[in-house]
Amino acid sequence: MYTCGPTVYNYAHIGNFRAMVAYDLVKRWLRARGFAVTHVMNITDVDDKTINGARQAGVTLAEYTEPFIKGFFEDCATLRMERAEHYPRATEHIVGMVGLVQRLIEKGVAYAAQDGSVYFSIEKYPGYGRLSHIEARELQHGARVASDEYDKDHAADFVLWKAWTEDDGEVRWDSPWGPGRPGWHLECSVMAQQYLGETIDIHMGGEDLVFPHHENEIAQSEAATGKPFVRYWLHNAHLLVDGRKMSKSLGNFYTLRDLLAKGYSGREIRYVLLSVHYRQPLNFTFEGLHAARNALQRLDDTRAALERVVAAGGGGAVCSEVAAAVAGARAAWTEALDDDLNISPALAALFELVHMANKWLTAGSLSAADAAALLAFMDETNRVLALEPEADVAPPDVVRMAEERAQARREKNWARADELRAAITARGFAVEDTPHGPRVKRL
Repeated sequence: MYTCGPTVYNYAHIGNFRAMVAYDLVKRWLRARGFAVTHVMNITDVDDKTINGARQAGVTLAEYTEPFIKGFFEDCATLRMERAEHYPRATEHIVGMVGLVQRLIEKGVAYAAQDGSVYFSIEKYPGYGRLSHIEARELQHGARVASDEYDKDHAADFVLWKAWTEDDGEVRWDSPWGPGRPGWHLECSVMAQQYLGETIDIHMGGEDLVFPHHENEIAQSEAATGKPFVRYWLHNAHLLVDGRKMSKSLGNFYTLRDLLAKGYSGREIRYVLLSVHYRQPLNFTFEGLHAARNALQRLDDTRAALERVVAAGGGGAVCSEVAAAVAGARAAWTEALDDDLNISPALAALFELVHMANKWLTAGSLSAADAAALLAFMDETNRVLALEPEADVAPPDVVRMAEERAQARREKNWARADELRAAITARGFAVEDTPHGPRVKRL
């Protein structure tokens, strides 16, 4: 599985992470269904944007990109994403990129221009356009485009190797065509093939990458190898903010760090990003973040109550009503995610079982075995959703104060209960009274 990673000219924004969370969900579900997954996510550390940023900052390319690479991995951890097996950086694979350009020239599908740049000839590759459905009549034979990113209605020959110019500063590598650097589209083909072979199973990315980036990847890869490049393409839809395209000029542009600074957690943001089918546009709102917080609180409260039932012990085997409910939820969950990661009915199955669990908890009808069966299914979903409660266990003295406060409330000793609440707050925690007992969490 190959996924388009970050271009490290800045910190990644929540639109980037919508794609990353989709990658993570696909990978986790494949593993849950018994597949062995080797995941490669590239890091684009040399392209037009990174070079321009380094030049404007007056630092080397590596000095400019390294903080953003470090920040990206920190953000991925905050969003609970499983690490890929490989994170190749473009600058570490230049030799392979030069080699692929040479193969394409030898096969007659690429040519060197007078300035030392090398272009891929789309006229020489009849299959060009089949992913993005660009018609043959729209191809501009002989026209060239040298920029890494372009948005055109008509495709043109794209650059494989960019000849060095003064604007590139110290960023250049030697090649048979003179000093220069690889084009952005070339980078992914080389890194995918080096780690996963000439044909890969799954390639993911945002829908904005279908053309030209992924179209160009297919052309240069298959022209070089004569083999299919990718078996399955998965593209996620865009993220909107309050119904509009995210833009700094509109004041609705957010990095993950911006949202963390506003008091939201990575877990809450992850929930929002995965809660809509990956191929459907996601409208990101702060109301949605608050709804995510409430949904996660509901899961946490139910889990805590079930854990207390298990700890109390007693009872025999799982009752038939609970067993049937868990089996039904598991079947609905599996059917939904098997169907192109259809997350909405999968979440509905989880929350319907939580609703039933709370009814049984309120009635006091669950045995320890019943509660354990319900928790086991919640654990299964967490291995895919990664929404388990924060690992933020209160110290023993805070837990004792919460229990003592609960006893004081039962005895209607309100003054003592208020005193204990204040002491808990002073220790940096809050205590919430739920139908299933007190819950302590860090402020």
